[in-house]
Formats: sequence, C-alpha cells, structure tokens
Amino acid sequence: ELPKIRMPRHLRDTYVRRVGDAVNIMIPFQGKPQPEVTWTKGEQPLDTSRVNIRNTAHDTVFYIRQAQRADSGHYQLTVRIDGAEDRATLHIQVIEPPGPPQNLKLVDVWGFNVALEWTPPTDNGNAEIKGYRVQKSDKKSGKWFTVLERCTRTSCTISDLIIGNTYSFRVFAENACGLSDSAAVAPGVAHIEKTKTTYQLEKIPQRDMMEPPKFTQPLTDRTTTRGYSTHLFCSVRGFPQPKIIWLKNQMEIREDPKYIAMIEQGVCSLEIRKPSPFDGGVYTCKAVNPLGEASVDCRLDVK
Repeated sequence: ELPKIRMPRHLRDTYVRRVGDAVNIMIPFQGKPQPEVTWTKGEQPLDTSRVNIRNTAHDTVFYIRQAQRADSGHYQLTVRIDGAEDRATLHIQVIEPPGPPQNLKLVDVWGFNVALEWTPPTDNGNAEIKGYRVQKSDKKSGKWFTVLERCTRTSCTISDLIIGNTYSFRVFAENACGLSDSAAVAPGVAHIEKTKTTYQLEKIPQRDMMEPPKFTQPLTDRTTTRGYSTHLFCSVRGFPQPKIIWLKNQMEIREDPKYIAMIEQGVCSLEIRKPSPFDGGVYTCKAVNPLGEASVDCRLDVK
C-alpha cells in the first residue's frame, strides 16, 4: 500500500498557539509495510530538546511542552516506503501580546478636540496588529475611559471633551493574542479652555420712522335698522400717531352722546347709538399728523 498522509482539516491552515501553550498534534497516515517517518524544519533536522516525536504504524505525534516564538515556522513531514513517499507541510505560528505603540504625542488641541499620533510597536508579538485602543483620563477623577477601540490608523481625533478639564491619553496595541501588556502614554496633557468671545455692538442704521397717515382698511357702506346700534370700522397707520376726526355730511362730529369714537392699535371705530333715519348719510374718517392727512368715506342707510 502506497504511503499517504491524511492531514486533518484544521491543520491545513496556520496552526496558531500562544507562548507557553502546549502543542500536541497527531497526524494519521497509511501505507504497508510500516512507513519510515521523517520530520524536518526548514530542510534541517528537528531540535529534539524542544520537539518530541512519537511514531506508530498509523500516525505520528508532534509534541512541544511549552511553545516559544522560536518554534514558529514550516515543518515538513515525509512518509516513505522504499522509493515511494508522501509529503505534507505544517505551519505553526506561536504568538504573544504585542509591545506598546511608540512615539505617542499630542499634536494639537483646539476647541473641544485633541489630535494624537503614534507609530506601530517595535514588537508585534509575531502576529499582525489588528488595531489600537485609545483611552483618556481627566485630572479630576483619575480614571481611564476607552474612547476608541480597534482604531486601524496610527492617528486619531478625540472630540466632545469637557471645558475646564485637563486630560491625559494612552494607547494600547492589539493583535490576535490581545492587548499589549503596557500602553504608550502621551508626555503632555490637554487642558480644554473656554474660548474667549468679544461682543461687538452691531451698528444699526438709523431709520426714519416718520410717516404720513395712510388708511390700510377703508370704511364700507352700511345698511342698518332703526333703533339697532351700528359700528363703522377702518384702520390707519402713521407716525407720529395721527389725530382722528369723524365727520357726517362734511360736518365734524363733536361731543355728541349719540356717537362714541375710539382708536386702538390703529383700528378706528365709530358707534352710532340707536340710529334713526335722520342719522343716515355720508360718514368720513379723517386722520391728521404733522406730515399730512388722509380720509375715507362710506354711506349709512337707516331703514
């Protein structure tokens, strides 16, 4: 029976372990008579002080008691019977937390915002850096709070800081093994000051408010019934406030108890109490101020 290695599915990709973990791998194979099994690393024999190999007629066991980063690499397994052989490659990656980021600095402070920059750690823990965790601490509480997780860039802007507080900042690096054991701490602090504003009095141009009288709503002709009080309405504007004069058939209505004249918010009204047919005629409302005058007319019929 020809030699054939049956590599387990989970070992066909990179086999990842943490520093200090045990590596215990069993790889079955087939072939008769019993094949000759050979392990190498980078075309060189294995370091037996680090790696233990145990072979049977049907499988081989690869064992490391406590993995170290130096144990990472490509291991070649060869199963041979006479001139026939089969090969497989096992890729082991031993990782640990990365070192802290480098050269963290406070680039700028403006308004409620702070800009930070840093460089990647010198030691990535033998694994790709997945991101950075950024934390802030205000001087009053002294506690650290996370403001950004898995930041993929080596710079960031932190916003919504509180006026009057003084902040410190630190950054952790993160890989598949977790956060770095220590953080890079920015050497300076950021004090969020209240922005000073100077009030400038707005220059408002002087406006001439003087205006001659002008009726915005005229009188309208009315028909009323004898004995029922009637109101006449119109509206006027002007500055200074115009003086209102009421006339009946071109004769000024003076202090006559039959008539009550009022003006409120520019609305002029004339009440005619219990009119008789004699009270019918043409009524005029005249508005006068120093800039001029205006008037409106209407006819009142009493039936």
